[in-house]
Amino acid sequence: MSSGQALRAAMVPVAGQTRAYFAPVERSTGAVSVFDPGKHGRFALEAPPAPWLDVGWIANFRRYANTGVEGEGTGWQEATAAQYRSRLQGGVEFDFREWGKLQMALASGSQHMNVLAEEASAEARPAGGNPIAAVAVQASSTESELVVGGNALNLFAMGDLVAVDADYQQQAGYVGAGIAAAYVRAAADVQQDVNYVRRVTFNVGRVAEKTATSLILAQPLLGGTPGAGAGVQRVVALVDREGGSFFQEWSALFVLEEQSGGRVCFYYPRLSPAAKEQSETAIEVAGAVASYALHASFVALPYQDSSDGEVALCYRSYFPASAGAVY
Repeated sequence: MSSGQALRAAMVPVAGQTRAYFAPVERSTGAVSVFDPGKHGRFALEAPPAPWLDVGWIANFRRYANTGVEGEGTGWQEATAAQYRSRLQGGVEFDFREWGKLQMALASGSQHMNVLAEEASAEARPAGGNPIAAVAVQASSTESELVVGGNALNLFAMGDLVAVDADYQQQAGYVGAGIAAAYVRAAADVQQDVNYVRRVTFNVGRVAEKTATSLILAQPLLGGTPGAGAGVQRVVALVDREGGSFFQEWSALFVLEEQSGGRVCFYYPRLSPAAKEQSETAIEVAGAVASYALHASFVALPYQDSSDGEVALCYRSYFPASAGAVY
């Protein structure tokens, strides 16, 4: 192969898999999480820059753009003299290959519920009944260590899932530490449930070990260090629903794994759930055994670029291979 052929061969991106990262949109202000290709573009896939959250490898990644282009005619023959975009429309869909709190929530698009450990006499409900009371989290806690005191440690075991957030205090609006997990119109809608925020919070972790006074988590809490007055409750399952009035909104980044050539990234400043035909995809493993992937579908919402005031849905970045041609 000649040097010229080698340079051009390096211009062909070859990807084995696609990696997905999500970051919350600040719902009260509309502020998005920004992916700056000049600052963040070459990050290690296992260590994304803050605030991006790694949701693992995805399959069947497909993005679409249906932006309309119209022409303005002039003269008696109505020849096209100018063009303009009449609408912006686009989105993305794919299958999560892993199941977890974040993946299930993103695939459902609405409130995602933590089923809290219940009292023995609790009334049966589809998303969990009356739970065991929360344990207060002390002020010296961090996003990875929950200080609960020695007397409360026996309520939790290594391997337990726990939800950590504030008591619901009858407020209206978005609730959930760090990430908006639901929107409450009125306290009566959630039965004035003091545990409601912990039922929906993204601040969920797994107990990896215990000290004399603390629960040590396997991963940092997604919503960050617990705030004042936070409590912790054991979680026995995760559940979502078909329906609901709340719509999530996220920033998203998709990176094609580099096998040869350069890196390709697709950045969506704002994604919201879109209608989809199915929620799970069966992937045959062997014979009658199959793994199940969570199907997710999103519509892209408009974002105004501060550099020139233009409105965009998606940014595509290409990082050329170090030995490749550039045109």
